[in-house]
Amino acid sequence: MPMMEADGVRLHYHKKGKGIPIVLIHPPLLTSENFNYQLEDLSDDFQVIVFDIRGHGFSSPSEQAVTYSQVSSDIQLLLNSLDIDRCYIGGYSTGGGIALDAMLSYPHRFYGGIMISAMPEVSDASLRNRIRLAVRLSETRLHPLLRWSICRGNADMNLTYRNLSEAAKHGNPPNIRQYYESSLTFNCTKALKYLQLPQLLVYGNKDGAFHRYAKLLQAELPSSQLYYMRGVSHQLPTKAPRRLNGLIRKWITEHQEMGLSGSVLRTLERAESSPSLQ
Repeated sequence: MPMMEADGVRLHYHKKGKGIPIVLIHPPLLTSENFNYQLEDLSDDFQVIVFDIRGHGFSSPSEQAVTYSQVSSDIQLLLNSLDIDRCYIGGYSTGGGIALDAMLSYPHRFYGGIMISAMPEVSDASLRNRIRLAVRLSETRLHPLLRWSICRGNADMNLTYRNLSEAAKHGNPPNIRQYYESSLTFNCTKALKYLQLPQLLVYGNKDGAFHRYAKLLQAELPSSQLYYMRGVSHQLPTKAPRRLNGLIRKWITEHQEMGLSGSVLRTLERAESSPSLQ
């Protein structure tokens, strides 16, 4: 089980493949297991790195609070440990906020971002209430119910559920609560205009509640492409992995072929439309 020391904790990570690096960030309670399909498939063409955020999965508990800025700092230490100068960074759901924070804080370390059902803030009442409920459940005897709900909701089959749940049960409830709480206060929307790195935005067309965040990111980011995947909702890494992986592969390859120096202008020119992915 690969582990890395990072500012007082041990981070559990997986690395597979060679080539351009991609780092993927999971949401609260879940772990790097959420990206098994990406680790196995995208590693045919890229170096894929996934890790358990401090206090989650097989990473050690953290005495320091789990905040977006703390995890962004951990990502830099992980990149240093692996001798990676620059990479693409992707975040799923709440993990997208951490990916945005990392790119805003350390732009020289990244080629671009991959936002999967992501949000730069939590501003709608429904989502805020759901997160508040998760905060309350995370440190009570109902924590197993929360774990069951999140893992079952992200599972495409029983084996995936077992893998997600088995890893999640090792998490530290106070750290999981802190990650949820941080998502309620994090807001980088006003800073997005300074993020010149190209961004891929991917959402399910059935994930209507998150379309507001898709449009917000597209409006505020200087360089982005927005895709809606037909027939799926929020849980794209596990419930639409082939299409998601294909889109990521195509997008990174196009940006590498056109040359990173000219990618911002070209992406701006192509981002005027928001095609649906079949």
